[in-house]
Amino acid sequence: MTRPPKKTAPLVKICGLNTLTVVDAAVDAGADMIGFMFYPRSRRAVTPDLAQALGEDVTGVTRVAIVVDATDAEIDAITATGVIDMLQVHGREDPARVAELKARTGLPVMKALRIATREDMLEADAFVDVADHLLFDAKAPKDMKGALPGGNGLTFDWSLLDGLRFDIPWMLSGGLTADNVAEAIRLTGAPGVDTSSGVEDKPGVKSPERIRAFLAAAKQSHLETAQ
Repeated sequence: MTRPPKKTAPLVKICGLNTLTVVDAAVDAGADMIGFMFYPRSRRAVTPDLAQALGEDVTGVTRVAIVVDATDAEIDAITATGVIDMLQVHGREDPARVAELKARTGLPVMKALRIATREDMLEADAFVDVADHLLFDAKAPKDMKGALPGGNGLTFDWSLLDGLRFDIPWMLSGGLTADNVAEAIRLTGAPGVDTSSGVEDKPGVKSPERIRAFLAAAKQSHLETAQ
């Protein structure tokens, strides 16, 4: 798989932030997006009140709400905080639901797709005309105990992205760490990358040091691939 050299640094999203310390670490280290998880089963879950406290002083960074099959009432409570710039839908939302959420909130929507096979990748076609961004994450095996819709620390076969082009921005997610993110960007040409578990000391506990290392590796990658 051959990709042209990248000339610009990829966008980087640090997801699942739940303390001011790690929000500050991500913003100070140059994150383009930060994600707040509104999925109760996740160890990284936040409430609207906590998200408001975490995001109210953040400027110049896109604040993303990650939701999984959220109801209209839940969406309204999240957006009422005034600290959300984008929605990321990570459940079974279809194109019609994405369109509904855009109309209801006036916010851009990123649709996350769980990938294990080429057929999974083809599902993206249905969202290209309605979503503002796509995110490709690893699909957890059916026998994985305690698997979540995302943030399981799993990678997928990056060669599945070979030859696919999209008319909207997209991000690569799934098992990315400071050790493999540069290679992931080199192989896929991803214009954006996302991590959550890859910058944690243990599930749900982000590490400022790992956040800084990930951002440094991702932002440096475009210089290495251009050489």
